[in-house]
Amino acid sequence: MSNVSPGAAELAALLARAADGDQFAFRDFYDRTSAKLFGIILRILPERGEAEDVLQEVFVTVWRKAAEFDATRASPVTWMATIARNRAIDRLRARGSRPSAPLDEAAEVRDDSPLADAIIDTASDAARIHDALAGLEPRHAAAIRSCYFEGLTYEALAAREGVPVGTLKSWVRRGLARMKSGLVDGTEFAR
Repeated sequence: MSNVSPGAAELAALLARAADGDQFAFRDFYDRTSAKLFGIILRILPERGEAEDVLQEVFVTVWRKAAEFDATRASPVTWMATIARNRAIDRLRARGSRPSAPLDEAAEVRDDSPLADAIIDTASDAARIHDALAGLEPRHAAAIRSCYFEGLTYEALAAREGVPVGTLKSWVRRGLARMKSGLVDGTEFAR
């Protein structure tokens, strides 16, 4: 099993396609990462308009430098977060803004981001769920992904798949039962 999470691998693949000029891949990459980057920028530049400008600059830079991304050195999100942070700090410095509170008060600033152990647990749980989905019959796994990750209703998915709603519900119910039993008893799922 590789160290790269499924989400990071998908983002790296989109970034590689964007490096080859694939605008649709870049649009998908943008949709998946822009909210996180905007949050990073807003922490540094709380003025929304200015933060939006920096976000645009970051994505222009990512588009131009996508071929320089090296997945062996960092995840796509880490790489982009570094670019975003540096651009926001550059903008802050350019306008001559300095913190007005004493440095001693920095220890009292609240950080709502999850602790490292929580992030690791979440990543581990996500990997187990992806492994469990990979061990299911493909139609059952696809139905579960569509319902729970894409937010499709049973009715919409049944119409898309061309099956009765009851059949689709059975696929989801059987798939979830198999996943639950495998996750509870520690069964290893095939990749």
